[in-house]
Amino acid sequence: MGEHPRVIGAGLPRTGTSSLKQGLEQLLGGRCYHMFELIQRNEEDGVRWVQALQGDLEKLDAVLDGWAAAVDWPASIMWREMAERFADAVVVLSHRGSADTWWTSANETVWEAMRRTEDGDDDVVRFFNRLMRRVAGLPQDGWDDPAIAKAWYDRHYAEVLDTIPTERLVIWQPSEGWEPLCGALGIPVPAEPFGHHNRKADFRARAGFD
Repeated sequence: MGEHPRVIGAGLPRTGTSSLKQGLEQLLGGRCYHMFELIQRNEEDGVRWVQALQGDLEKLDAVLDGWAAAVDWPASIMWREMAERFADAVVVLSHRGSADTWWTSANETVWEAMRRTEDGDDDVVRFFNRLMRRVAGLPQDGWDDPAIAKAWYDRHYAEVLDTIPTERLVIWQPSEGWEPLCGALGIPVPAEPFGHHNRKADFRARAGFD
């Protein structure tokens, strides 16, 4: 295997992962895997992600070979496996401050997309979404319930904190910008402001929800 990720994103979707992706690509001078990449590379990567999520970790190595970082689903679902396999990588736990704040965003974006998939006729996408939810620890029944989803968010946050050593972990919100990332990576803080991408309105417009 060649280059493996130097940064592992353990944060859930809608925790600033698009902004984190853009920032890490600038800091590391390399590509950062995100759900955006899977959408564009589905024919090449889709089967390998299914196999990785089902336990074939050699496929995880293969799909992330050459990437400088990996954030967002499906990569962040496998934060434990990546942390074990890429032992020198920094782990970034992106978050939104509270489960309520996260749910307000997720409910109208990623969760809305998954609802529409459940009602649609694309069996492949529906299968993949169900697989991701299952491996991420969401119940197959009730994943769309606000109380269940918010409890899962809090549980996920706590599990990452309990698992990753403090010296290896960066707890990060988009509002904190460059400094925590640069401090962990030993990289100077860029002169330009940290960029914020894929806001809720952008997601909904791109997906045709409005």
